[in-house]
Amino acid sequence: MDREISNTSGLGKGHPLPDGIKGWSWGAFFFNWVWAIGNKTWIGLLAFIPYLGFIMAFILGFKGREWAWQNKHWENVEHFNHVQKLWSIWALVLFVLALLLGIILAVSES
Repeated sequence: MDREISNTSGLGKGHPLPDGIKGWSWGAFFFNWVWAIGNKTWIGLLAFIPYLGFIMAFILGFKGREWAWQNKHWENVEHFNHVQKLWSIWALVLFVLALLLGIILAVSES
């Protein structure tokens, strides 16, 4: 019974966040609109608006984990953290690959 009380995921704002939910989200920062759809955090679609999208990436980085917990039902905090960690890993891997590709292309043209 205690487990159900602590799982406030998907209930929206106004419900307490369990420990381990708050924090920076690399997945939300780098994959903003894709992450938003996958986590039912529709405000992240504002990333499509020019100029606002840049600001929205930072807002999602700071608040994304909280919003994802509030907007989508998760089995428990461990499940939530596992999924968010996968988003972060993929975001960082693709960022590093894009950076390396950019460096290789820049060096090859000179």
